[in-house]
Order: sequence, then structure tokens, then C-alpha cells
Amino acid sequence: MAQWLIAAKRADFQAIADRYKIDPVIARLIRNRDVIGDEAIRKYLKGGKKDMYAPLLLKDMDKAVKVLKEKIASGARIRIIGDYDADGICASYILRKGLEVCGAKADTVIPHRVKDGYGLNEALLEEAAAEGIDTVVTCDNGIAAAAQIAYGRQLGLTVIVTDHHEVPYEEGGDGSRRYLLPEAAAVVDPKREDCSYPCKNICGAVVAYKLIQQLLAGYNETEVLDELLEIAAFATVCDLMELKDENRIIVKCGLEGMRDTRNLGLKALMEVCGIEPGKLSAYHIGFVLGPCMNATGRLDTAKRALELLQSRQKAEAAKLAAELKGLNDVRKEMTVKGVEEAVAHIEAEGLQKDRVLVVYLPKVHESLAGIIAGRIREKYGKPAFVLTKGEDGVKGSGRSIEGYHMYEEMTKCKECFTKYGGHKMAAGLSMEEKDVGIFRERINKKCRLTQEDLEEKIHIDVAMPLSYITRELIGELELLEPFGAGNGKPVFAQKDVHILSGRIIGKNRNVGKYSVTDGGGNYYDMVYFGDLEAFHGFLVQKAGKYMVNRLYNGERVDIPVSIVYYPDINRYGGRESIQIVMKGYR
Repeated sequence: MAQWLIAAKRADFQAIADRYKIDPVIARLIRNRDVIGDEAIRKYLKGGKKDMYAPLLLKDMDKAVKVLKEKIASGARIRIIGDYDADGICASYILRKGLEVCGAKADTVIPHRVKDGYGLNEALLEEAAAEGIDTVVTCDNGIAAAAQIAYGRQLGLTVIVTDHHEVPYEEGGDGSRRYLLPEAAAVVDPKREDCSYPCKNICGAVVAYKLIQQLLAGYNETEVLDELLEIAAFATVCDLMELKDENRIIVKCGLEGMRDTRNLGLKALMEVCGIEPGKLSAYHIGFVLGPCMNATGRLDTAKRALELLQSRQKAEAAKLAAELKGLNDVRKEMTVKGVEEAVAHIEAEGLQKDRVLVVYLPKVHESLAGIIAGRIREKYGKPAFVLTKGEDGVKGSGRSIEGYHMYEEMTKCKECFTKYGGHKMAAGLSMEEKDVGIFRERINKKCRLTQEDLEEKIHIDVAMPLSYITRELIGELELLEPFGAGNGKPVFAQKDVHILSGRIIGKNRNVGKYSVTDGGGNYYDMVYFGDLEAFHGFLVQKAGKYMVNRLYNGERVDIPVSIVYYPDINRYGGRESIQIVMKGYR
């Protein structure tokens, strides 16, 4: 049973409410997100582009811009080498378009997931040198490619690194760390120990955007920067960056732009996915559009997604968008099978007792490892690695939980890997097949997670009676958007909500709809989009099978439950009504 933890952070909520003309509940929600002080609250509620941080606060930004300006002036050929996920694709697009606006001779190469693997490799650099490329600019990769960059320099290439991943390090006997920066012409990465950039958790596309923003300083290219900000916002959501501080402003402003975007590719992708641009939210990017962009890099080549963003003809954009959606539909089916195989393997081998799950699925497509790891983490509430068999040994991806810094924990057993990289919540790796068992043993042996760390926790913002909900309050909740990682939808709770009737609805019969009362004479519609089978079992335990059968047969019952919920407006047939969305129960 999950622990319900009610936030108990203190502030003068009425004073905040009066000052900003908001409901005291909204003031409490802002405090729960650790937004403290007048300036921080102002930025949270009303922050805009003027509140974004100056690019030059990034270490080596001045060097990168100086080198690029010299190369552009001399007519040198510049190659952008990105990554095959949505962040890498968006970063590549931002750099290519920005450099071309500056008059650069630039092209783009995105490594193939299977053929090339992640990031820079010697073959890509040899190819660049052979084709007369003078300068390589990385995006969303490069920080862990010290050896490859040294080789590139031997080939006569100038290399500029733009990345956002953790900097590799060696630990001394006294616990000190020696960070291993690649010897490039410039290394722009907010995770550098000597970088004082205020928002450390920006994605690769935002780092790329900052570079172009500085490169265009003094030019009247507002329209270009506005479009590139949309793409940076798209990547921020896809790469699960915390929507705090500058990230939240980027996504907020980017979404406003995307709702009326001039990018034909984004327009076409929204259309093929049935999303009304005016109603676009971070949810749509994270769960509908982003997966389509990621699918091309998983099952085909990410070049197709880059071509979508670069489309200049409506017909071309529509064709590419349809292809991306088709690939994502195939990816969904493959993912379901992969998750089933992973769960079966965990249960058969008794791996569920491990604190860190390491699942080797040799026949699963290597591009699906990260998604399956994420689903396994959700199911078991533990950090999870899913490993697959590639052409050159084993490849894998990991997804973490709060309280477990995946990259740092992997560094404790880095001898198991031929290559690895990542950050706190996600990582990628390559290893030899013979080391799979050793890795599982060592990562668990060094794990310091306690049983309490692994218990599911539901963090409740406010224990708020349903009777407090009004349309005005629901409208004010929109001030907290965009919702996503680090700025989740508020969670409310009430004890003893009485279920009076219920039915199963939806095309796939997977949504529960209930009539409920708070016991004070107020009645509401409540919906549940979660695991209906588990909820059905809970109700049987609580009220008995006879009562639950009556419930779903349309007869009136009275089953009290405590719920966590979010209030919403249900719009149907031209009518609007308050609706409770149940998120949990006990």
C-alpha cells in the first residue's frame, strides 16, 4: 500500500494570495513547489522570455561563439553531429537553422542507433575529415567522448562540444573527483563543475539554443529565435527535464508559440495525431508527439524526424508526419510485447527481490530498452536496467527513481562497461555479454537504497474537501501550467467519499465513471483512468462481491473510500460540469 504524505510547508498563504490576487490554495501549491520569495513567485506566475538567463553565463560560450564566427567568416565547412532521440534531433535542427541564418556552410549527421551507437565515434570523424569538414559541433553528446575528440584533433578537425550530460570523472582514494573534460576548442555543458549557469538541468536542445542566441546577438532575428525556442521547449518536455526555473519559462513560452507555429513539420505532426494546436499542452508533447519523433530513431533513422522539422512543403511535411506516426504505432505494439517478456523474466528468475533490476532480453530490439526500463521501474518502483543483444555486444538503458543517482551509481562499477553515460534519472551503456551477471551483482551490492526508499509514496499537496472546488479555482489551477517533471499536476485528497453508482465506459472499456457524494449533500461525477481490475479488487475487499456487482449493474450502493484526486471541467455535448479525476484510493 502506497504511503500518503501530505505537504506541510509553511508560509503566510493568505498574504501571498492577497498580493498576487490568487486563491490561498494556489498560494499553498506554489509554496509546495519550493517557489519562495516575491521574485521567484513573480517569475513562476508571470515569467517570460526576459527572465531567461544570458547565454554567456555558460562556461566556454564565449569561446564557442568566437570560434564559430571565425569559421563562418572564412567559409569553413561545419558539421553538426547530434543524437537519435527527440532532444538530439531538436538540438541538431536548432544548430543547423541558426548557423545557416548566420551564413554558415553547415550540414547535419545524426548517428544511426544500431550502426553507430550513441555519440561521437572514430568512423564519424574520419568521414567528416574525408569529406572536407573543418569543424564539428556536437549537440546532446560529446562530453564523454574525450578519446574520440583527441582523435578528431589528430585528423585536423576543430571540435566544439555542446552537451548537457554528466561530466565523466575518476574518484581518488579520498573520495575526491577528477573531472575528465574533453580537450575541445570549447566545451559548453551546464554540468561542468566550473560552470555557474543558474539552471543546471537544461536539455541538449536548450544548450544549442543558447549558442545560437549568442551567435545572433546584435542581429534582428527575433522571429528565428522564437521558432527555435519552440523546438527547444519541445525537447525539454521530451527529455523529461524538470519544469522548474528557466525550463518552465522555456516550455511556457514555447507552447504559446507552438499553438500558432510556422513550422510545417510540427503542424503536420499535430494534425496527423488529432491534436488541436490551440489546445496543445506539455502532455501532448510528452505522450503523443514526442514518441512519434523518437520512434523514427528507434526503428528506422532519426534523419526522417529531422527532415520533418526542416520541411518546406506542406505535402512533404504531411507525408513524413504520417510515416512517423505509423512507426510509433508499430513501436507501441513492440513495447507491449517487450514489457510482457521483461515481467515474465523477472518473475521466473526471482529478480523482483533485487533493489536494482537488471533484465537481459537478448531478442528485444535494442531501441526499446529505455521505454521498457521505464515501464519496469513504474511496475516495481525500483531503478531498472534493460539490456539487449546488439551487433557488438550488449547494449542497454536504465531508468531511475528519486533518491538513486543512476550515473553516479554506474560509475561505482564502471569496469563492467565498455561505454556508458547519462544523468541522475536515465543512462545508456554498452558491455560485453559475459559481464551481464557481474553487473547485476555489483550494482545491487553497492546499492544503498533502503526498503523505505522503495516504498511508493504519493505526495499530496492539500487535503481539500470536494466542496471547496469551484470553476474559478479550476481556472486558477491553469496558472501552474505547464505540468510535467518537477512541476506535477497538484494532488488533493479527501477521506470518506461515498461511491453511489458506477459504470465502465470508453472505446476499450478501460475507464471507470462514478457518481459520488462527500456526505455533505454535494454530488459529483468522478472518473478513474487507472488499473480498473485492481480497483475492482479493492472494492470487493472493502464492500464484498455482492455490493460491487450491484454497483456495476446500475443499482445504488454506498461504498466509502478515501481518494487522491484532481478537479477538472468535463466538456461534453456543449455542456460543462465539474468532474473529479481520481488518481489513487485507499
